[in-house]
Amino acid sequence: MSHPAPLTVALVAGEASGDILGSGLMRALKARHPHIQFIGVGGPLMEAEGMVSRFPMERLAVMGLVEVLGRLRELLARRKQLIAELIACKPDVFIGIDAPDFTLNMELKLRQAGIKTVHYVSPSVWAWRQKRVLKIRKGCDLMLTLLPFEARFYEEQGVPVRFVGHPLADTIALQADREQARLQLGLPSDHPVVALMPGSRGGEVGRLGELFLDSAQLLLQSQPHTRFVIPCANPQRRAQLEQMLAGRTMPVTLLDGGSHTALAACDAVLIASGTATLEALLYKRPMVVAYRLAPVTYWILKRMVKSPYVSLPNLLAQRMLVPELLQDDATPQALVAQLLPLLAGGEEQTSAFDAIHRTLRRDASNQAADAVLKLIGRNDG
Repeated sequence: MSHPAPLTVALVAGEASGDILGSGLMRALKARHPHIQFIGVGGPLMEAEGMVSRFPMERLAVMGLVEVLGRLRELLARRKQLIAELIACKPDVFIGIDAPDFTLNMELKLRQAGIKTVHYVSPSVWAWRQKRVLKIRKGCDLMLTLLPFEARFYEEQGVPVRFVGHPLADTIALQADREQARLQLGLPSDHPVVALMPGSRGGEVGRLGELFLDSAQLLLQSQPHTRFVIPCANPQRRAQLEQMLAGRTMPVTLLDGGSHTALAACDAVLIASGTATLEALLYKRPMVVAYRLAPVTYWILKRMVKSPYVSLPNLLAQRMLVPELLQDDATPQALVAQLLPLLAGGEEQTSAFDAIHRTLRRDASNQAADAVLKLIGRNDG
């Protein structure tokens, strides 16, 4: 019996979320194709699946313009070296996982050298500049998207695409245990609990933290038994929020990480627009979305972004399902006015969330593996 020829798959992930996606995809590829080797750059989870990382993934994980500029020479040199190495060893396929500023350029160069290329995770909404779509169309044999509206967009632009579903929709249960989560956090089962999630970056918390705490204080006037829980993305965010809480007397529990526990425990969420809104949706917790950007950034984005919605739940529902309060409209009075009715019953939101969860629950890693193997004509197993 002849074995199928071994496969070489190159992957590059730039941050923790990409490491999770990459390891799931590697596991699914190995299950279908035992004779496989992985090269490229990945984090600890991808290394555990057999990736020999060319250099530590952390070297790619840079946030913010200033940090990127400080590291630009190193990043460009590493990318150039990686491209040369990959062209030399001609893998069967290259998969760039998220990190579009680093990987889209690699895909273009590798595809020109005759290597099949896949991009896993579409760049986010404001990345849908015409120019970037042209770059994707030139550099990418296949785009794998986590969300269905992204796939529709690429189809219209003539980019080969497959919607594979969202891994979080696979891992988060269709029903979260609220009692259990409250027990874990020491919160009473008979009081309303509101999660406050002002974002994971310093700038976001700087713009939204006080606003969310002022809103919480206002809410307490009409709902004095309410408890609040705030998951902190890291020690810096915790310190930032502790400073904002100084001098306030409020029933607030700060958590280190623990966003999933906070979502499971709460009745409703006041939340910054971003990926956390998808998690709140998958936990079926009614939400009010707020966002404030620097005025100039907002002005520019308002002109660039064609979508009528900002938040993922509304983009997924293709309607104004959750309230979005942006810039000057995001006042404590407005947020509380939207939040109060949700504490009594947010069924319209939660039943729509349930339908969306089922749509996104497609066994993403296996879908992605099938699409990759089909692309390179190796779905023979």
